[in-house]
Amino acid sequence: MTDSISHTAMMSVMRKQRIQDFLFHKVTMLFALSVLIVLVGIIISLILESIPAFKTFGLHFIFSAEWDPVNDQYGALIPIIGTLVTSVIALLIAFPVSFGIALFLTEICPAWLRRPLGTAVELLAGVPSIIYGIWGLFVFAPLFADYVQPVLKATLGNVPLIGPLFSGPMMGIGLLTAGLVLAIMIIPFIASVMRDVFEIVPAVLKESAYGLGCTRWEVVRKIVLPYTKTGVVGGVMLGLGRALGETMAVTFVIGNANKLSWSLFAAGNSITSLLANEFGEAQSALHVSSLFSLALILFVITFIVLSAAKLMLAGMSRKEGTK
Repeated sequence: MTDSISHTAMMSVMRKQRIQDFLFHKVTMLFALSVLIVLVGIIISLILESIPAFKTFGLHFIFSAEWDPVNDQYGALIPIIGTLVTSVIALLIAFPVSFGIALFLTEICPAWLRRPLGTAVELLAGVPSIIYGIWGLFVFAPLFADYVQPVLKATLGNVPLIGPLFSGPMMGIGLLTAGLVLAIMIIPFIASVMRDVFEIVPAVLKESAYGLGCTRWEVVRKIVLPYTKTGVVGGVMLGLGRALGETMAVTFVIGNANKLSWSLFAAGNSITSLLANEFGEAQSALHVSSLFSLALILFVITFIVLSAAKLMLAGMSRKEGTK
């Protein structure tokens, strides 16, 4: 009798556990699928809203520099170039600086200074973008126009080939200023990720390298970087994604001018700044559709960047396997 009762109780507990496991599996799967559903919904809505613009202008929309809401003529070339130029400038500046910050915090920094500096980096990452925009417009841009742009124009402006990039009016705002402000914004993100991945390197690996006579740079180049390259690339992609999608800070300092110029000092536009400036005032259906088309193009650019990063990591993994 006792064995029968205990067996019945055990079966009841097992049945309850199976039900709990089933519910847990379905609920977590629903949470995971919800992300995919939202992503697919965003893509479908962008495509549907972009159809009128692409029907009217075709692929010429991507390569046209004309943006004239009065005559309902639109082209995406200027904001696309502005988005790519500012993001590349930001990444070229932010990557080495972030690498140096992460390397200093994990390998060189004294223990008493590591925590305050790490906290400062994390606080910078939490500053709202509009604060960066206001600071960039009212503090950074005037200083940049008075002290930095004249030096760049007098030096790099006279160098063949790259000279036109550093010529033109020195107003303080423009593509270069937007890129610099973006760099300041994404440095904390990239540095935080790099610091975290550098810290997961097993101490025994680094100590063994030091024991063999390796210098600190050799340890970083031959031990730390190979061990953490996936995390480093992920941090860089996180920063690049933030730079591509940043809106308010860029809107403040890029100049918001729909014109093309070889000069990085000149005012320009980005996809996000154009969307922020005109979406609330768009009147015609074609204007709204063109703005949705810009959003779709930005999504495609971001997707291409992330896909390229995945392919690069896969190629690196295959090369490791052939060694």
